[in-house]
Amino acid sequence: MIHVCSLARLHRTVEETGARHIITLLRTVDRVVRPPVVAPANHLILGMDDIVDAIDGQTPPAQEHVSQLIEFVTKWDRAAPMVVHCYAGISRSTAGAFVAACALNPKREEAKIAWDIRNASATAQPNARIVALGDQLLGRNGRMVRAVETIGLGNGGHEGDPFRLDLI
Repeated sequence: MIHVCSLARLHRTVEETGARHIITLLRTVDRVVRPPVVAPANHLILGMDDIVDAIDGQTPPAQEHVSQLIEFVTKWDRAAPMVVHCYAGISRSTAGAFVAACALNPKREEAKIAWDIRNASATAQPNARIVALGDQLLGRNGRMVRAVETIGLGNGGHEGDPFRLDLI
């Protein structure tokens, strides 16, 4: 299973869930201190800002980031949970978890996964650029994008509700 949280809740979430893999989606990676129970090889850091369109001085999510995410999750043995986090636990992390769930479940309906996210977190607002890149790389023909559009915007806020996303 995948757990989604903010940077502020990373250590607590790893401790409470027994996670041994982490995906960080955050440009200011110097703020991230890897929990000691997670081996460096089990921590993927993707440096990006939470934007959809290019903005001077910021790093938009790119195909390379999403390719690395997909490669990382498909090598995960699932013996212990994974945590996906960003700064607030609202946009990049929820999009990363959505892409991961789609990559790990190629036959599962995208809409079902998206609604599982919405039902688990009223604050989730998956980053549309990450979702679109994942859709393209996974050959989902726009279904991931449409699924996220269907669940609508979350309630927002400064920090998202941590949640669990089951993979079956």
